[in-house]
Amino acid sequence: MSNCDKELLLIDDDAGFCDVLSRALSRQGFSVKQSQSVADACQIAQQHKFEYAVVDLRIGQDSGLTMVKELTALHPEIKIVVLTGYASIATAVEAIKLGAKQYLTKPAEVADIIEGFSKAEGDVAVEPAANPMSVKRLEWEHLQKVLQEHDGNISAAARAMDMHRRTLQRKLQKKPVKH
Repeated sequence: MSNCDKELLLIDDDAGFCDVLSRALSRQGFSVKQSQSVADACQIAQQHKFEYAVVDLRIGQDSGLTMVKELTALHPEIKIVVLTGYASIATAVEAIKLGAKQYLTKPAEVADIIEGFSKAEGDVAVEPAANPMSVKRLEWEHLQKVLQEHDGNISAAARAMDMHRRTLQRKLQKKPVKH
């Protein structure tokens, strides 16, 4: 297969980011199609066969995990890298279970994304964190876990945690706290 045959679908709601990453991936031999919404990405994926995909975890109000599931159903051999500025343990686990090869936090280097496509096994050399998570990070991780358990339904997750929906929305809009 020649380099120009590497069909890649890039899904991110940030058009500027899509353009920059698309150009960088094109220079690495990928033929890139972009989408800024889940609905558009689903339509494109049904019309074209992709070997690779880069999927943002948050696409507008939608979850990129939906796209991971959809893409692996349409193209079982597709290699997917999930990118996010909102990394959590719960979403990382789900992304991999749904078929993603790698889960990277933004900003990610193009080389790391390309390397992620070939990720076949876990890496035993990854070092465990030196310190436990902060209380704020633990809270954020818990919110993400409960949200995942309720299929991304904010109202249902808020009810499960006995929290007002708007309070949960505010907490989820904040960037995750580093460890």
